[in-house]
Amino acid sequence: MKSFTVAAAATALFASAVHGAVDPIVIKGSKFFYKTNGTQFFMKGVAYQQGVSTNTSQTETLDFIDPLADTTTCKRDIPFLQKLQTNTIRVYALDPTANHDDCMNALADAGIYVVADLSQPGESINRDDAQWTTALLKRYTSVIDVMAKYDNTLGFFAGNEVSNAPNNTGASAFVKAAVRDSKAYIKSKNYRAIGVGYATNDDADIRENLADYFNCGDAADAIDFWGYNIYSWCGESSFTKSGYDVRTKEFENYNVPVFFAEYGCNTPRPRLFTDVGALYGSQMTPTWSGGIVYMYFEEENEFGLVTVSGNSVKPNADYTNLSKQLAKATASGVKMADYNPTNTAAAKCPATGTDWEAVATPLPPAANAQLCSCMVDSLSCIVSSKIDEKDYGDLFGTVCGFADGKYCVGINKNMTVGGYGAYGMCNSTEQLGFALNAYASANPNGGCDFSGSATSKQAVKTASSSCTSLMKQAGNEGTGTVTASPVANTGAATGSSSPGAASGLTVPGFNIGLLSVGVYVVGAALSGAAMILL
Repeated sequence: MKSFTVAAAATALFASAVHGAVDPIVIKGSKFFYKTNGTQFFMKGVAYQQGVSTNTSQTETLDFIDPLADTTTCKRDIPFLQKLQTNTIRVYALDPTANHDDCMNALADAGIYVVADLSQPGESINRDDAQWTTALLKRYTSVIDVMAKYDNTLGFFAGNEVSNAPNNTGASAFVKAAVRDSKAYIKSKNYRAIGVGYATNDDADIRENLADYFNCGDAADAIDFWGYNIYSWCGESSFTKSGYDVRTKEFENYNVPVFFAEYGCNTPRPRLFTDVGALYGSQMTPTWSGGIVYMYFEEENEFGLVTVSGNSVKPNADYTNLSKQLAKATASGVKMADYNPTNTAAAKCPATGTDWEAVATPLPPAANAQLCSCMVDSLSCIVSSKIDEKDYGDLFGTVCGFADGKYCVGINKNMTVGGYGAYGMCNSTEQLGFALNAYASANPNGGCDFSGSATSKQAVKTASSSCTSLMKQAGNEGTGTVTASPVANTGAATGSSSPGAASGLTVPGFNIGLLSVGVYVVGAALSGAAMILL
């Protein structure tokens, strides 16, 4: 990601004055509506971004083209989107340092709204090493900050297909924490109400548990809408053969809007899009709010509606077929004033077991950079600046292997029993410092050494009142409940609830080279000895 420039800062300063004239979309019950005229809103959408995997657990950082910052391409493509009656596009990765005014205003003039994913490749919640951290919060809130000013920003996705099998459903706890903190951030900044949701895959083993988990419990923690990536209607299928009838039945009492966040099976090809008539027909519109076709650009996966060569756009047969089907689609909705939702109850939280790992409560603690900074100020022993981060795994393995992990309970994460240390959302240097300091405090005679890997420092003698309050809530061992949630792009905090109890030790899973710290900890625990001499 590029550094924040003076030009970008100036853009942010005057952002509130720049927006296209478009009626914002609001949520009432399980439906979307135009705010001013009260007409029900059904998405006729297209996924719109080149070269970015839709899997937000992608760990490699890669360069990408922000489609909302490329004004020439954006304005080139809008007429093609309009011919498809497009009123929504989905984008998967944005550059928050770029200027999006020209494209967003042009889209607004065309009556097109945007659903934006908050992550980017390399900065997302990884299903195999799930964490919700202050760094990820900063990424998410930076996108919120640049997009909230536009009236045609419809909503945000806090994750896409992060959990895709029973053995990684624990990662959903961290995505739900991201939903909670993103919603709290929007509220704290006094932005207009913009929904935060999740886009799920269509996995038969976990789809119902996923939908229930993200919807259950406190509404402040739950998704505002549910996006469904579904590719079960292929060729000349039907409402029943495709399973659309079963999915519709499953969501008929869901209390937030549901829509297809991706759809359009491409076997066989060209795609016929005969599911369009069903999606916008009387059997589905009482439950579903339309959908987003995957995808605009033709790439190696052969889902493209158009083929782009240079600045030339050639509609494919898929484009023509979709256009014909959409022309016949006439969704019938209700007026907002006449709509009194009866499906107001949240879903029942799924029980943990062989096919579901994440407990409903507590969620991982709020990503709070101020708390992490206060904690570091209080330490007398920290990791040496000479140590490369790739070597942290050995240090974590050593200190967390002592005394059944007692020095690492404050950075613990255990999705299955809900054991979270208050500092589990801090960065790896801060977390390691906490663990080293805990060991050194218990072993004052040479405890802060680790063969030169740790170093002593002077703890701040007089902490600020806010630090004193936060640290008291966290407790000496970091096992307390910190009642704070993020309110600024730095991750500062204000009052709200966020559990941080730590029990049932599972060490933090930082990716160190090709191995995670868990491997080192297991080795240390089995050997009963330190891997680095004290």
